[in-house]
Amino acid sequence: MTIKANQIESLIGTLHLSQVNLDELFRSRADLTPLKSVELFLSDQLRIRLDKQNQIRRKRARLPFEKTLESFDFGFQRSIRKEQMLQLSDMTWIEQSYNVCFLGPPGIGKTHLASALAMKALDKGYPVSFTTLDELMRLLKTENISSVSKSRLKYVGKSALVVIDEVGFLPLSSLEANLFFGFISRAVERTSLIITSNKGFDEWAEFLGDATITTAILDRLIHRCEILNMTGSSYRLEHRKTITNR
Repeated sequence: MTIKANQIESLIGTLHLSQVNLDELFRSRADLTPLKSVELFLSDQLRIRLDKQNQIRRKRARLPFEKTLESFDFGFQRSIRKEQMLQLSDMTWIEQSYNVCFLGPPGIGKTHLASALAMKALDKGYPVSFTTLDELMRLLKTENISSVSKSRLKYVGKSALVVIDEVGFLPLSSLEANLFFGFISRAVERTSLIITSNKGFDEWAEFLGDATITTAILDRLIHRCEILNMTGSSYRLEHRKTITNR
């Protein structure tokens, strides 16, 4: 039985495979056996599908920017070693629901490193969510009245890795502190968290406003956690750009 090109194209569409130029495909692989041609075709289709899935994951992650470990200036920021980050970049700790906390003053690269690890997780196929603590509070407070917030929190809850940026920049109300505690409690044991904070753990009670809740949050967060205390001056201030020539 002879199968025509349009029949093959129809089958490709039915199977929701990516469309290809069949004439070009067979010309470029004329020296291959039919079985090898099918193998290469399916390998290409798998690669295309995985690329699309990765693009979808990146869009849903909502990273503020795409940063890499390769672009991080470890020569300027010496309080953290490149070897530490390379070890974390294998992402095996996600399978064990470990957490990572970057602590230190503003401008020293905490968000850059958190985003770089998030990118590594995305490339390895993990669903990732990025949020600031302020945005997380807005979502949690409007979950019951906003379908958008509810949908976003549903995806966050299913993510293998959740990055919570800028923890400690703004004080939380009593309601918000309780919501944060509830979120951390639900995440423990099933989701890995990356936290960036401009405050050391001994200062968290100040912005959370409750020593008991602070203890409960930290008890859950740092039970299985890599804590990276970063120091130094602001990279942005040291490398600031000016409008006028001096």
